[in-house]
Amino acid sequence: MGVVTITPVPRVGIIVVAAGSGTRLGAGAPKAFVGIDGHTILRHALTGVFAAPSAQVVVVAPAGREGDALTEALEAAPGRRDLVTVVAGGATRQASVAAGLAALWADVDIVLVHDAARALTPPEVFERVIASVDAGAAGAIPVQPVIDTLKRVADDRIIAAVDRSELSAAQTPQGFRRDVLDAAYAAATAEFTDDAALVAEAGHAVAAVPGHPLAFKITTADDLDRARHLLSEVPRGSAAAGLAREVVAPRVGMGTDVHAFGGEGALWLAGLEWPGEQALSGHSDGDAVAHAVVDALLAAAGLGDIGTHFGTDHPEYAGAHADVFLRRTLVLLGEAGWRVGNVSVQVQANRPRFAARRREAEAALSAALGGAPVSISATTTDGLGFTGAGEGVAAFAVALVVPA
Repeated sequence: MGVVTITPVPRVGIIVVAAGSGTRLGAGAPKAFVGIDGHTILRHALTGVFAAPSAQVVVVAPAGREGDALTEALEAAPGRRDLVTVVAGGATRQASVAAGLAALWADVDIVLVHDAARALTPPEVFERVIASVDAGAAGAIPVQPVIDTLKRVADDRIIAAVDRSELSAAQTPQGFRRDVLDAAYAAATAEFTDDAALVAEAGHAVAAVPGHPLAFKITTADDLDRARHLLSEVPRGSAAAGLAREVVAPRVGMGTDVHAFGGEGALWLAGLEWPGEQALSGHSDGDAVAHAVVDALLAAAGLGDIGTHFGTDHPEYAGAHADVFLRRTLVLLGEAGWRVGNVSVQVQANRPRFAARRREAEAALSAALGGAPVSISATTTDGLGFTGAGEGVAAFAVALVVPA
């Protein structure tokens, strides 16, 4: 009889707060989904989280972006779906952390709260925080010494110097005993700038452990440029060698989709309506061509598949046409730091006949993809298979994406 290995339930939970709007970053998207290089801020943050000691990971995402957050988590740690929980955030950071706390397993007794915006935080910072709480501290936070000379200013006048020897800059992850953090949140009557302040207000001492220069917070466009520079220039063998990367190359993805005839209304295919043709069945309009293009683009960018972002659990896409799918995909790629190079699609079907409308279809798909070139070819299967029998349509797409 074989030996059954049971993975122990982690006693550490890491709440990754990724629900911020990113207004000061000015990227036009939730901060966590803005690209640094070929990957998003959230993906980089989760890579560091999963490199730390084993833990339940709760990602707190903007409402409506839970599926995107789950995709990022699974790409950061393939095969660790068992450790990942995704919840929607609240109107404030404190409300978002509270949502994460509510999703923790009962076995968790040490909780770390980490800002996704501190995307380059090395795993050793997580280890130091956990070790401090394990050693008996009610809470522990990583800190960095303040280097700049500080002044107290009022009405554009220097009032006094500030002794920086007693000051430190707080970072995340901030770690706490589970019972301490739960009680502090339950008793909170005001908003605090971080969890350490909330726990201190509840009467608990919080320890300090060494932070790391790479654990800076990406808040402004300058911070984002700094992160991009670090990822491209960090020398191998340094403390941040795990973050080093080669120049990001273009990437290719493939996508396929099939739909059977039998839907209601008009046929929609390749972004066009085909009067007089039988409709395809599907959750949306059954546009196999557009759906294959979406799958190819998402695959190329490492963003999952069409089911993740547009599946039946997304009722807002019921009946939607190609332009809705493609424009949303274009946004997802942009947030991850990619743009469309070109797309090629082959359609296999007896009907409709594409020759007369090929250019029109290519133009419609290209427009939905921001002007990226799209080429379409069409063929039959000489009577073979379900397409040859006239039962439906199959489409196969290849897409190239390049760094934005």
